[in-house]
Amino acid sequence: MHSVPTLRLGFALLVAAIHCAALTVEPTAKIEGPLTAVQRDFFEKSIRPVLSEKCYKCHSAEAEKVKGGLLLDTRDGIRMGGDSGHAVVPGNVKESLLIAALKWEDKDTRMPPEKSGGKLAESVIADFEKWVKMGAPDPRDGTSVKPAKKEWDLVKGKEFWAFQAPKAVAPPAVRDTVWPRTVVDKFILAAQEGRQLKPVADADPRTLIRRIYFDLIGLPPTPAEVNAFVAAADRQKAVAAVVDKLLASLQFGERWGRHWLDVARYGESTGKERNVTFGEAWRYRDYIIASVNADKPYDQFIREQIAGDLLPAKDDKDRSDKLVATGFLALGPKSLNEKNREIFRMDLIDEQIDTTTRAVLGITVACARCHDHKFDPIPQREYYSLAGIFRSSETHYGTAGAIAGKNRNPSTLVPLGPPVEPKASVEAPKPVAVPAISDKSQAAGRMEERLKMLVASDPKKAQKLANLSPSQRAALLERLASSGSSLGKSGKRGYGTPAAQPLLGPACMALSEGHPGNARVLARGEVDAPGENVPRGFITVLTNGAAPAIPESASGRLELAQWLTDAANPLTARVAVNRIWQHLFGQGLVRTADNFGATGEKPSHPELLDALATQFMREGWSVKQLVRSLVLSRTYQLSSAYDSFANEADPDNQLLWRSSVRRLEAEAIHDAILAASGKLDLTPLPRSLVATHGDGYIGKGLRPEIFTEYESTHRGIYFPVVRDFVPQALELFDFAEPSLVVAARDVTNVPAQALFLLNNSFVREQAAAMAARVLATPLDYPGRIQLTYQLALGRPPTEAERQRADHYLLDEARGLIQAKSNAKDTAAQLSWSTFCQALFACAEFRYVR
Repeated sequence: MHSVPTLRLGFALLVAAIHCAALTVEPTAKIEGPLTAVQRDFFEKSIRPVLSEKCYKCHSAEAEKVKGGLLLDTRDGIRMGGDSGHAVVPGNVKESLLIAALKWEDKDTRMPPEKSGGKLAESVIADFEKWVKMGAPDPRDGTSVKPAKKEWDLVKGKEFWAFQAPKAVAPPAVRDTVWPRTVVDKFILAAQEGRQLKPVADADPRTLIRRIYFDLIGLPPTPAEVNAFVAAADRQKAVAAVVDKLLASLQFGERWGRHWLDVARYGESTGKERNVTFGEAWRYRDYIIASVNADKPYDQFIREQIAGDLLPAKDDKDRSDKLVATGFLALGPKSLNEKNREIFRMDLIDEQIDTTTRAVLGITVACARCHDHKFDPIPQREYYSLAGIFRSSETHYGTAGAIAGKNRNPSTLVPLGPPVEPKASVEAPKPVAVPAISDKSQAAGRMEERLKMLVASDPKKAQKLANLSPSQRAALLERLASSGSSLGKSGKRGYGTPAAQPLLGPACMALSEGHPGNARVLARGEVDAPGENVPRGFITVLTNGAAPAIPESASGRLELAQWLTDAANPLTARVAVNRIWQHLFGQGLVRTADNFGATGEKPSHPELLDALATQFMREGWSVKQLVRSLVLSRTYQLSSAYDSFANEADPDNQLLWRSSVRRLEAEAIHDAILAASGKLDLTPLPRSLVATHGDGYIGKGLRPEIFTEYESTHRGIYFPVVRDFVPQALELFDFAEPSLVVAARDVTNVPAQALFLLNNSFVREQAAAMAARVLATPLDYPGRIQLTYQLALGRPPTEAERQRADHYLLDEARGLIQAKSNAKDTAAQLSWSTFCQALFACAEFRYVR
């Protein structure tokens, strides 16, 4: 980049950024409350349960005597601290005495003390450190009262709106019969008329086509595409044509697949205290993109991710795809340092329950691990009914090749297709996916198939297996069936973890059937306090009619997949359509998109939500069809014009009287910069940067900068997603936390974002490339200014903007020639580069209206 004086460049960029912001961003209500969804969820999942079970006995209103003057059962109490000082200082780990106490840094202030169970697991302490760094978000109010234990009445619990099956609802009558274009419009207009409101005018065509492109494929339209749309005689036909083209493009799957990856907490490493890469996670990413592009019915999409290994397959590729799909349950964060195998196993199962129920059902079933759910009618024993299903399955996530001797919980991967021909003379058996088992007589056959999978990539084991006598083979199968684990001595290696052998062919993260069995209810969720043995099953309050019966010889995952996607399930279709609505309108009909329970918000348009849910199921669970119908509605096509009367009545725009101004996600900002520069490579990136490194320990062998400073001209969805080390270009713009289920990303506006756009080398390089692109066009000077605005913002400049750009470019080029003796061509390139970068940095570039 050139050496323009920093002050001169900074001032020019600042003026342009402020100008664009003033032109385009109207006041818009804040959707989130004091805490973001991610902050609230992290506290409820990782902090509150530990405080309740480990600390409240001595440091709460329920304690017989409050020790050290420290109360930990309220937000104010935990921040104020006790006799020794502040327990928590938001954002400052070193000054937070609670962290020092949890780490046992001082022998006089160890929490919990030895007599109360001793030091917490390293992963739990790491969660508390992360919480403090997040600003110690805490939704608790100032009341320090022990909650009363509830005895749930499940019949009465079904009366809650979200636990009743959705019903088809006829659209309401409206006074203005001309305005509605679709059924959706009638529901929206009726609610507005009930509050004496009217929708604003339709969006202008340039604004609308830019919105449609970013919403559907995460990329801006080209100037030619904008001009053709503007010139169309029939606007609605033009909208339909554009929508159909974008839905059929490969880029649709990349855009909408990323939405699901947020929910699936997609990450390419374990996270936690020993952060090891998942070298095969990218296969799941590609499966998601392909599934969305194929418009795979959503119910089938869910079934494959829960039990793809147990579903019938039409050929080897289909079998492999379904196996990769179950990576959904294997991708979560893992505490490889956990010494206790049973704790590791139950933590893994808890993470799988939490992800499945929140991703598919939008409800926090995992809150019932330690006690009956405090807010929703979910008894603790039903949590353990689900736990039995996952306990009867084996999770294959890899990591066996990393930090030898220090990884206490490594795992295998599952082979995909025929392995690479081994050098040894003995040919390894071809792996076969584990079939669904519904009869005891087939159990032996299943063990044979598992045995083949386990030795498929190890010629030595294959040879040993071939040399076994029939009685020895039978004994081995019996041991395998009774252990519920894999070949090899797994006792010292962690749950279900055989002695690792390098795979000679493609492999994936996946689930397979284990040893079927039930789970015991754990008092307070602690593995050393087992209680009642409960049969595998489902959540009663969400079951309408008879639940699928789980065969004794099967895990129950297949039946779980069927139960989740049954048309009678009250939540699955509602949660799905609510998320689709959110991605198109900026907020869901239920704004707490990941919480349909008692602590979540009620729907703004309940009848519309039910109408869409029933329509979704009736039309074959087609995501593309629903997206199309919503984009073609007049409600979607409104302008973002501000109306003071409507804003006074509905400041959050829940009645959708206008289009909400929305900031682009991190990937869309990155991709839009490349689209403007002409350097965007739309070729899908094969594999992932993580895959090139295989199993590696980040910080001990793999430098974090490999991932945090990653740059690419491919789309942002192909960036490596290493937990705790997400690329800066994504992290700064509120990328989804990859360890949590994220239904709606946070939206912040912080100085680091502006500094990135002004100083980052990648942004500057793309600005220079855009300048070269513009200068290479056979246009006159005003034409080039217009083209620059069209490439960056999708519109021509106003007359005031054209004049300001003209003056800046001439003055800047003149100054460069005089100050640095630059040639005229060089000065033009440099001045146009800063101008292009100014447009990247302006607010309008990052927002859709």
